[in-house]
Amino acid sequence: MTHKPGIVITGASGRMGQMLIRTVLESDKATLVAAVEREGHAWVGRDVGEMMGGAPAGVTVTADALEAFSKAQAVIDFTAPEATLAFSKLAAQARAVHVIGTTGMTDEQIAQLEPASRHAVIIRAGNMSLGVNLLVQLTKKVAAALDEDFDIEVIEAHHHHKVDAPSGTALMLGEAAAEGRGVKLADVRDSGRDGITGARKRGDIGFTAIRGGDIVGEHDVLFAAAGERIVLRHLATDRAIFARGALKAALWGQDKGPGQYDMVDVLGL
Repeated sequence: MTHKPGIVITGASGRMGQMLIRTVLESDKATLVAAVEREGHAWVGRDVGEMMGGAPAGVTVTADALEAFSKAQAVIDFTAPEATLAFSKLAAQARAVHVIGTTGMTDEQIAQLEPASRHAVIIRAGNMSLGVNLLVQLTKKVAAALDEDFDIEVIEAHHHHKVDAPSGTALMLGEAAAEGRGVKLADVRDSGRDGITGARKRGDIGFTAIRGGDIVGEHDVLFAAAGERIVLRHLATDRAIFARGALKAALWGQDKGPGQYDMVDVLGL
């Protein structure tokens, strides 16, 4: 790669949006060419650096995503499902790599990314960190090695602003555990327990979501049998790890053919 790819950040004013912008601005491998916010947002028309409380960055926040994407080689998108679907069509038109960190997407919404992936690279993951993606692989291996005498529970904790549960990372881990056991997560998922639920069903994969304070992200995969427990754990203390992973994905995708990829591909795990 002889030039610095131009990167667009969507949802510029959000917590992850601002972290992504800082990460790109500090990188010597990419250039921030645009920052996108919704029409009518207070940041639109203003310099993104100043709106983040720092020095001018020379990039004006825009609500015109198509125009922004047209001058970029990659779009990094941690927004909301409906917005991500709309952005996927625009990124495909621009032939820009679309890195998706958006969580809370349904299976139906994920399937709607397929047309865009015929024309552009889409890299989607519920979590962009190296450690979490290693944890996913470990979870799959442990689940494959243990039989249903071991109950599987995925326990996740996040800050009180998070709007979806279980987290995208928890679902990644649940999918990995189900794959290791040779079953479909939809058939064995057990979440949202409350009241008199009855005994735990053998073979189910349970989920527990904790919300509070400023927790960046904590994920445990518990394998519990009579007399013993195995716990796989990942703790995130700085959301910059997600931004660095997303930028790594955007750079990795530059020489790839159209299609759908994930962080396992990016990291070569």
